[in-house]
Amino acid sequence: MSPSGYLEWDIRQLSQALYLTENEVRQYFTDGRRVSFLVERRIAREVLHGQMASDEGKPYDVVDSKQQKWEVRSVTKHGVYFCPSYMVGSGRKFNGKGFEEKLKAIAGYVIADVASFPSVPYWIIPASVVAMWWKNGELGSITKVTRSKAIWLIDGWHERSD
Repeated sequence: MSPSGYLEWDIRQLSQALYLTENEVRQYFTDGRRVSFLVERRIAREVLHGQMASDEGKPYDVVDSKQQKWEVRSVTKHGVYFCPSYMVGSGRKFNGKGFEEKLKAIAGYVIADVASFPSVPYWIIPASVVAMWWKNGELGSITKVTRSKAIWLIDGWHERSD
């Protein structure tokens, strides 16, 4: 199914404004660790018509215009995690119960495929759908899926919900 929408970027304008080559812009904007801060802000304003969480330590990224809480995730060529960021990285451990608690606390996820930069599709996915994927074993043992699996899950969910 079609994405919920697209975030459009102009590589030439970014290159000029940032004093970087177009290739450097492409590298930066497809790296989820770097571009996520920008994607989150655009999603907050343009898509959810809300605002960023009051601090980076909150278990969500955005509060929408209805005061619902959302996580924004960037899909890269390496895939995407659905668990809280404090569970990802060197020396950190995944906790299934903590992940399930997170799912209860948020309305859902906005998943942005930054690997498709400069035209970045995004999907708005209810937390209940991600909980179903988790329950059905679709997210693996630590909620990390490849880019192709993420797109497959999203497409399959859309087909079942139409």
